[in-house]
Amino acid sequence: MIEVLMVLGAVPGRVAVLTDALEQFRSMGVTVRVVCTFDPDRIPAAADLAELHLLPTAKELGPRFGRMVKRASPARRPWLRAQRDPWIRRHAKRADVLVALDQQALHTVWQLAHRYRRADAVFGIAPALRAVEKRSADPARYRRPRLTTFGPSPLLVVNKSRSQTIDLAKVVLDAATGQKAMRLGAVRWFWHRAVAAPGVPERYRGKIARRVNTSMHRAGHKASANQLALAAQGRLKSNTTKGHLLGPIVEAELNQGRVPAHLMTVAKGQLAAADGFLKKRNPGKAAPHVLRAFDLMFHRIAHFDGVTSPLAEDPEGFLAPLHGSKVGQAMATPRGRRAPAQFPPADRPHRMLFFTGLNDNFLGPIVERYEAMPDVQVRRLNLVEESIRPVLSNGRTNLVHHLLAGTSKRAEEVEEAWGEHLAWADTVFVDWCNLPAAMLTMIDPGTTRVIIRLHSFEAFSWWPHLTDWSRVDDLVFVSEHLRDLTLAAVPRLRAPQGPRTHVVSNAMELHRYAGPKEADARFTVGLIGLSSLAKDPRWALAVLRELRKRDERYRLKLIGDDLRASLSPAVRAYVAELDRELAELEPSGAVVRTGRTEDVPGALTDVGVILSTSVRESFHCGLVEGAASGAVPVVRDWPFFAGREHSARSLFPSDWVVGTPEEAAERILAVTGTEDGWREAGQAAASHVVSTWDWSVTQKDFDRLLLEPPATAG
Repeated sequence: MIEVLMVLGAVPGRVAVLTDALEQFRSMGVTVRVVCTFDPDRIPAAADLAELHLLPTAKELGPRFGRMVKRASPARRPWLRAQRDPWIRRHAKRADVLVALDQQALHTVWQLAHRYRRADAVFGIAPALRAVEKRSADPARYRRPRLTTFGPSPLLVVNKSRSQTIDLAKVVLDAATGQKAMRLGAVRWFWHRAVAAPGVPERYRGKIARRVNTSMHRAGHKASANQLALAAQGRLKSNTTKGHLLGPIVEAELNQGRVPAHLMTVAKGQLAAADGFLKKRNPGKAAPHVLRAFDLMFHRIAHFDGVTSPLAEDPEGFLAPLHGSKVGQAMATPRGRRAPAQFPPADRPHRMLFFTGLNDNFLGPIVERYEAMPDVQVRRLNLVEESIRPVLSNGRTNLVHHLLAGTSKRAEEVEEAWGEHLAWADTVFVDWCNLPAAMLTMIDPGTTRVIIRLHSFEAFSWWPHLTDWSRVDDLVFVSEHLRDLTLAAVPRLRAPQGPRTHVVSNAMELHRYAGPKEADARFTVGLIGLSSLAKDPRWALAVLRELRKRDERYRLKLIGDDLRASLSPAVRAYVAELDRELAELEPSGAVVRTGRTEDVPGALTDVGVILSTSVRESFHCGLVEGAASGAVPVVRDWPFFAGREHSARSLFPSDWVVGTPEEAAERILAVTGTEDGWREAGQAAASHVVSTWDWSVTQKDFDRLLLEPPATAG
């Protein structure tokens, strides 16, 4: 009687075909046994026609062998389960025909055929039927033993030896790089040197370094793991591998409030990974790596929660990896517009659309002015309305996907939500270059003129890099130094398809700050706004100490919300130092905190000197408001811009600006030495700011921008 052993690596797509074959074998008097890698109950019809056998599971094989099965390729897994099964060995030895019924079973049948060579080995049901028919036609031939069918194939012996060697090597490597081994100092010492040894192939060095690094972390030796990662990355060429290794170090340092030395190494790794997926035309998988790179490059610890910023120090160099990457170039690709913006016809009012609702602090006087004009129609698009908010949800992720793919469903949703407003408007004005501005450029604005105003924080964020500037007509800054920084950080703004750029000051109604001051106000130094670390109020305390060394009548008045320690670890550390200094000064009355107030003019009546102590400002309205009240301005040469062509020294009169707390104290002592000298200096400052930056003056700049036909780029 002929015996057939079939191997099934997966549940057959058409069980009826298998059942028909088994019925044919039965009609021919053939004994059929079927080996399954799955529960035989899933092919119940076959149970009446053949003997079914389930291979032992990975769990039944024991933990070590079970892990080997899980790590093996899908094609090799059935054989790893079959080779330790006595039932398989017994029936494979007796089988006349070995049949692989699917791709997953091929390797198993190949291995059995090299061990039991008297059997025919075939792939598929039809070849199996032919093999049985051939044996049935000449049974005597197959009863004669042949020398070549005794024992396993020599090829199998070689292959098995090689396989056993590889398996042994894997077991040894697992043991030597595992968590338990990392508890031994000698093992850690060995791997520190091994991963940095010359001559190790890149792919092996990277894999081993990642595995050992992970094991050291799990074993509780984080410092050792970090040292190993740093040693290995020096020998690696792949940015992706370097980034993977150094990622935990960078994360830990950011969580501690420090700017990591290898921040951009990890960001480059994410960009390299994104480039790889984009090259394979898979923008969906590239997008998460771009987002992670953004999170690192524009992390608040690097730019907002410290007194320095790598972007401010060297915007071109810091962002070169982004601009040089494939994903960066894809996101920077200009989509353009079908038609240029058109100035409105003279026979109807100028239609202006303002985006409002998210942060309108600097927009009020502008909108009110044009709402009051009879030849202007104003519409507000409130971005916090229920109908609008869904369009903005998960906005950054949707923008990245859109820019990498070149199209998206979200763009269609933006068109549906905002298209009617854009079609109505002649001019749309978006204050702040953030999410709404970037999402607006997902769609073609038609002939509507698009104007965006960029303040300070956006220059240190990802938003300008997610904005399609070929669909923006005019970009407005509040100062020259901010324009310089932004143009350096975002090169495509200087491209032919980039927008016109303008410098127009904030709309400030400065006349309302004028008021009388008592004589002793000259000894009160004021600081407006300290809710961000960029305001650096500790610098003001340093100035106060210098003043009080000479005259203890000087005091510091802090106006505004306190800096919140919960913003980040870096802010928490700064606030701890600030609180320690305030605890020394407040009890004597040297420092007074008023908290937030809606009556800033009232809070300034007893302030004789107004400070700007910030590390960065786009303009600093609080300083100008204080000067408008008659307080003498003293401006720190903002470190983010100091020494450049445009800075605080080019924005304000040169005698206002100082470089150190000592210089600030000297200026204050000089201008407040006499009451008459102080009042004269304060009146001169008030006259300068009102004549230069009051809304009655700057509104003409907005009229030229919004109501007159645009000139060439500025």
